[in-house]
Amino acid sequence: MDTVLLFILGVAVIVVGLAVSIGLHEIGHLVPAKLFGVKVTQYMVGFGPTLWSKRKGETEYGIKAIPLGGYISMIGMFPPGKNGGAARNATTGMFNALVQEGDPEPKKNALLTLADDARQASADTIGEGEDHRAFYQLPVAKRIIIMFGGPFMNLVIAIVLYSVLLMGFGTAQASTTVGSVSACVLPTTSTSQTCAAGAEAAPGAAAGLKPGDTLVSIDGTPITSWTQSTDIIRQSPGTPLAVVIERDGKQQTLTITPKLTERYTFDSSGAIVNGADGKPVLTDVGFVGIGAASEMVKQPVTAVLPQVGSNVGAVVHMIVNLPDRLVQVANAAFGSGARDPNGPISVVGVGRVAGEIVSIDTIPVSDKIASMLGLLASLNVALFVFNLIPLMPLDGGHIAGALWDGIRRTFAKLFRRPKPAPVDMAKLMPLTFAVVIVLGGMSLLLIYADIVKPINLFG
Repeated sequence: MDTVLLFILGVAVIVVGLAVSIGLHEIGHLVPAKLFGVKVTQYMVGFGPTLWSKRKGETEYGIKAIPLGGYISMIGMFPPGKNGGAARNATTGMFNALVQEGDPEPKKNALLTLADDARQASADTIGEGEDHRAFYQLPVAKRIIIMFGGPFMNLVIAIVLYSVLLMGFGTAQASTTVGSVSACVLPTTSTSQTCAAGAEAAPGAAAGLKPGDTLVSIDGTPITSWTQSTDIIRQSPGTPLAVVIERDGKQQTLTITPKLTERYTFDSSGAIVNGADGKPVLTDVGFVGIGAASEMVKQPVTAVLPQVGSNVGAVVHMIVNLPDRLVQVANAAFGSGARDPNGPISVVGVGRVAGEIVSIDTIPVSDKIASMLGLLASLNVALFVFNLIPLMPLDGGHIAGALWDGIRRTFAKLFRRPKPAPVDMAKLMPLTFAVVIVLGGMSLLLIYADIVKPINLFG
């Protein structure tokens, strides 16, 4: 029962964290909109039925039942369509009006109707004397600031969370304490994890090393990092080494002779080096058979932004390769393949991972808190990057429209032409509709996969 309650607690933390992140995202839009004089009629966190709302001034603030999104409603999101002018026959343009002989008015196809409906809905939000407070009337820079404000808030949240995580808790790094001792010598290419009867004992185990021992020095060289000890061992096959360890607060000396063995060759990034034949390159090195215990090492403030940047890059890479990743998810969900732990995941999957982290008894509380902070930080980075995709209805779509509007106005000014009308973003409503369908389908696929074939981070 305790495990179930802890699992629910982990899910609840993510749900609340997501709702707060969304709420702050919308505040990132709300504050500059109000500062620039745009009339904001609604500020809502969530979708679906309204659970609570309160009107303050001209804005209704509320919380809805499904905390998977949010929005603010600004008047005049789209400029009005051009009045007058004859409609053209639809030839190759699928957004053109259709005119048939004898018809008193042009007939419009369904896609064009979407644009007209969007313009009309936008016009209906503008009350008498409020035209100057419409969103589309703002200068380009102010429109960009309003639309970028939401993703920017997610970026700020991620920076704050990573600051707490890295500077307060630290990151797991190899310590100079022995975490594991191999019982026997196994070939590098062996897939077995157990020792066969009569197998040769690993040098570390034979010398009496135990998990928890701290390396003090090797052959008179003080050990300050695990990498340092590894380098000495690898370079000393067949050479007896005097290893000073600390165990239970007391120092003692063990004599260990590294065994000559073949091990994979790694490059500077930690990847296995392959030869011309495509097979891993093996190197003769000394082997003792010990592994490092990890410890949390607090990081300086200078480590925060590089970590955020690395996360941003990872999310961008995933989005660029999203079609292939989704195919892999579908193959795993509807086939026998395993999920890629580094692949895309839905909010349901994130909640499940959080629940598992909190419910595992062997994980210290501090590590659980750090893991939850890392999940929420990564989630906000994903919201930041995803919302900047230049497609409607995402914030990036509105930003792209404002930038195009600015380019048109700049060229008009350079060539001394009349100031062009604002870009009619309503024309993109058919594309917006298609994007919504694609995003909905992607979400359903990921949610289904996270239910029937969840990502297993803990074996």
